[in-house]
Amino acid sequence: MATTERDYYEVLGVARDASDADIKKAFRGLARELHPDVSDAPDAQERFREIVEAYEVLSKSETRELYDRYGHAGLRGGGFQPGHFDFGSLSDLFSAFFGDDLLTGRSSGRGRGADLGAAVEIDLVEAAVGATREVPFEVAVPCSRCGGDGAEPGSQIVTCPACGGAGRLQHVSRSVFGEFVRTQTCSTCAGSGRRIEQPCTLCRGAGRVLDERTLEVEIPPGIHDGQRIRLSGEGHAGPLGGRAGDVYVEVHVRRDPRFVREGNDIFSTVDLTMTQAALGAAVTVPTLDGEEQLELQPGTQPGQIVVLRGRGMPVLQGFGRGDHRVLVNVLVPRHLTDEQRRLLAEFDLHADEATYRADEGLFEKLKSVFLR
Repeated sequence: MATTERDYYEVLGVARDASDADIKKAFRGLARELHPDVSDAPDAQERFREIVEAYEVLSKSETRELYDRYGHAGLRGGGFQPGHFDFGSLSDLFSAFFGDDLLTGRSSGRGRGADLGAAVEIDLVEAAVGATREVPFEVAVPCSRCGGDGAEPGSQIVTCPACGGAGRLQHVSRSVFGEFVRTQTCSTCAGSGRRIEQPCTLCRGAGRVLDERTLEVEIPPGIHDGQRIRLSGEGHAGPLGGRAGDVYVEVHVRRDPRFVREGNDIFSTVDLTMTQAALGAAVTVPTLDGEEQLELQPGTQPGQIVVLRGRGMPVLQGFGRGDHRVLVNVLVPRHLTDEQRRLLAEFDLHADEATYRADEGLFEKLKSVFLR
């Protein structure tokens, strides 16, 4: 990633408290300057990709908040990947981001299609190993009869007489302060700059029809609940053959009654009887990889944590795994028979301070080293 070590605010030349409008304005200016169609600088393409990536992060509240808190590492941990855009020309770039051609001041009518949202549910174990889900949704696709231009095959498409093909109308008014020019979208052609003589009988001039589709979504290992996966170009088709929008699939991870997830670590509990804790025991505990046998030493204490290194959740789009921490819960008997009560009382008579003496802790070990 080109901007791994560079601050996104520095890339766009804006302050960290810049408004959305300031960020958009800065991006527009830099895009005009650095787009490969315009600039001959040897590093123009690399710098252009930097500003696109920076704008992609800072223009969205969710990624901007994540970046402000945790920087580039937070974005990577949150599953962000910079988009791979093929803008072709500078006009295509502004159409993709802002829906109109800001270079010429006229609408092309081929705006970017709308995005779609979908949701899937997976189990925690599936989130640990990755999963594949089929996501059905209804999407606007180019009309098969007219090819997306909205006109009945064989009929003519003429230039809009109201705006002369510009897609916009300008109104000039004069006052004592000078001339004021007001530009607005042409209401006759809705900004397309053209007029359809005979609308397509299938899509009725819209150029798009609704279709039922199913996409196969690859869910990466380590994904967190609520994170989204972007499927570029799979959303609604743009008007008049314009670029399609994206599909955002939000992943919901079901709660597993056996585990609690904290970041990439997994927590669970294991119950021991009082005698198992005192004498030691081999117990079986569930993990994300299946059941695991633990050998617990004699004298295991309530609240003790056994750490299974590298048995937690995978690091999303990274390396390694978190840990699985097993909390020991010692069960104290609530209902005793007379015989059990007698045996416990006899045990208590034979117990002394040595029976309950704690192992030497870290503080005692350090004290014994420094006070020799």
